[in-house]
Amino acid sequence: MSQVSRRTFLTSTAAGAGLTIVPRRVLGRGFQAPSDTVNIATVGFGGMGGGNTRRLMSQHIVAICDVDDVLVDAQLKRMVEDAAAAPGPAPRVPALSKAQAAANARRAPLDNTATLRRFTSEQLPRLKRYRDYRELLDKQKDLDAIVVATPDHMHALIALAAMDLGKHVYVQKPLCWSVEEARALAKKATAMPRVVTQMGNQGHSSDGSRTGYEYIRGGAIGDVREVHVWTNRPYGYWPQGIPRPAPIQPETGPRPLRYPSARATALMADALSREAGPVPSTLSWDLFLGGAPAVEYNPLYHPRNWRGWVDWGQGAIGDMGAHLIDHPFRSLDLGMPTVIETVSTPFNGACYPTATMTHYQFAARGSMPAVKLTWYDGGLTPPRPEELGDEMLNGEGGIIYVGTKGKMIQLTYGHEPRLLPKSLHEQAGEPKALLPRIAHGQDEHEMNWVEAIRGKATISCPFEYAARLTEVMLLGVVSLRAGQKTPGDSKIHYDAANMRVTNTIKGPNGIVTDPNEFLRRDYRAPWTLT
Repeated sequence: MSQVSRRTFLTSTAAGAGLTIVPRRVLGRGFQAPSDTVNIATVGFGGMGGGNTRRLMSQHIVAICDVDDVLVDAQLKRMVEDAAAAPGPAPRVPALSKAQAAANARRAPLDNTATLRRFTSEQLPRLKRYRDYRELLDKQKDLDAIVVATPDHMHALIALAAMDLGKHVYVQKPLCWSVEEARALAKKATAMPRVVTQMGNQGHSSDGSRTGYEYIRGGAIGDVREVHVWTNRPYGYWPQGIPRPAPIQPETGPRPLRYPSARATALMADALSREAGPVPSTLSWDLFLGGAPAVEYNPLYHPRNWRGWVDWGQGAIGDMGAHLIDHPFRSLDLGMPTVIETVSTPFNGACYPTATMTHYQFAARGSMPAVKLTWYDGGLTPPRPEELGDEMLNGEGGIIYVGTKGKMIQLTYGHEPRLLPKSLHEQAGEPKALLPRIAHGQDEHEMNWVEAIRGKATISCPFEYAARLTEVMLLGVVSLRAGQKTPGDSKIHYDAANMRVTNTIKGPNGIVTDPNEFLRRDYRAPWTLT
């Protein structure tokens, strides 16, 4: 991909990517010059898409799309209330590298409170609302770019449709639902270099993640052959390891269920009490399902809890892998794994297990040795480095690199990289800057996408990179699902060049499973990948 073409195409021709010049009278006071403003729509506005939209309100938000009217109304209500409220306390800002401080000095940070107030007073009254993204893409002729923040199973279908129309695309993590979809998105992005793409793993733009890269690449801990990555998800965030719910009977209500944690049980009880019964008139269940198999509506699935179900989500590794595996993947230039094996608590094939551990083997790369990376979720954690002394591992998650000269630990999103032992960190000092910094780091990951569209910045996490990272994450799910059909063995051998698992798995029950069936999916008509 030519970075020059991404930076310069807008200055050479506005028509090349369909950029719309918005009159100042439409934008209202306080916005950027019309030629600097991008027309954006958000698909999946009621959830994470609302947060993405808040960070893009210096632009022109022309439309929103969501299958659930209740979630949209609640999101807009919160925005109006927050616009009227006094700003909250400023978040804690970690120490910045010299490179990040210099990048931040190039321009002031966005005033998100001011842009929210302008949005609610000037743009909201004119905002177009859709339920079906296909109608949005067909009717919204002033559209330059879209944010895709739906459940995972629709990411690729929506993004590809938008890219076919020349629209710039920002897609929440994980980039997609299947390995085949990741390959399709990367191929499309390469073929359309004027379309600016970004995955929504904000930590990729953080100062800490780039400083960690510089420690590793600068040799601060020597050769790295072992990496441990962990997260506390899904525990207490959404339920997993549960059976498919029985159909709801209006006269009796849903059957009671118990879940792995008290918080998960409370979440489910709340969902059932609010939505028990037939599909609400405010929800298009058919559009929610999209290309996924037809499944009868149940309030256990939507909102939010879809992430724990194979039909729509990718479990904990899909939720947090892009925020955690990202950093060793980039710092160690890992490429594709050759062997993947997942072990887990009981898995019924429909709802992801409560906890998993996935072992990846990566081959040597040039002068870099082979690496074994282990992923832990659901309360599983790696051995605590003795160099931490009495300090406990971070409860949310993190990364441990084991090198020949020492170790390094990072928090979720790549934050606060620290060499171990403490004496090594103090001796090393700030590493030499090797990566450019994104202005204001992860807080403006969305605006980095806008600035790249406007030709003023290099994109942080384009699909060409994001698709490869996502493929690594999804291969853990492939191993899990293959092993579920043949209990006792989940090891797969992967030929990345041909996107093919080279072995079958034979279980103790005599069933032979071809893991390749889990690299792709069949889509419910009329949805297709191409």
